[in-house]
Amino acid sequence: MKGVLPKRIILMRHGESQGNRDMAAYTTTPDHSIHLTAQGVAQARQAGVRLRRVIGGDGCSSDWRVQFYVSPYARTRSTLREVGRCFSKKRIIGVREESRIREQDFGNFQEEERMKVIKEARERFGRFFYRFPEGESAADVFDRVSSFFESLWRDIDMNRLRHDPSNDLNFVIVSHGLTSRIFLMKWFKWTVEQFEVLNNFGNCEFRVMELGSGGEYSLAVHHTEEEMLEWGLSPEMIADQKWRATACRGDWNDQCPWYLGEFFDHLTDSDDDDAPVENEGDPNSLSVCT
Repeated sequence: MKGVLPKRIILMRHGESQGNRDMAAYTTTPDHSIHLTAQGVAQARQAGVRLRRVIGGDGCSSDWRVQFYVSPYARTRSTLREVGRCFSKKRIIGVREESRIREQDFGNFQEEERMKVIKEARERFGRFFYRFPEGESAADVFDRVSSFFESLWRDIDMNRLRHDPSNDLNFVIVSHGLTSRIFLMKWFKWTVEQFEVLNNFGNCEFRVMELGSGGEYSLAVHHTEEEMLEWGLSPEMIADQKWRATACRGDWNDQCPWYLGEFFDHLTDSDDDDAPVENEGDPNSLSVCT
């Protein structure tokens, strides 16, 4: 049994953490050691109920299974522990702690007033390329998430999970807000500009990438257009998600402007080598492309 595609890949952000409640927590506690609040624990338990309903609801195979991937941070591990209360042991294939889906590194201990200044600079510079002093940029996170993709695909292609293809397989990735948005950016080939306007996940919110009828993953199979608009997806991005819901695996969406059109001012329809093009120095003149 090789190449068993999961029916769903679900991205979940951790519950409310001490750092979400009070930024001063980062001044004395390392980011990876920040724990959930009592509210965060309750959110994680409620998320487990919702997640179980999605994975095991109507239309699912009777012998469905779930594989978890989790960031090594305390708040994500605690979130997973509470989510897991809604699943029996026979439903869980396993859990893999995966450091490549950890939070963006913002530096070491984070002095509150200094971080306010730094984050203001990030807004001016751009959220994707700005690198925190002693930390990472979102572009750095993109690189390690890309490496994680390779391991994820090996798990699928080699059927490392030894899953029966006649039953639904689900991947649940318990991670962080920015890391999850980067995951979606990488998967759906979104541009930096599109990433910059995405809204963050709420605590314990999750996004469901589900296989469409043709074998492509799409957010539009499970989620509504209104939800995707709230997340910051443009009408063009939503149209692409709807296309993916019925597209055959490996098909290319020629209507996506960020795949071709937005990178050029104009393209001729002719493939004739002698087709006239505008002269670079004079937009009112034409020359022959040689």
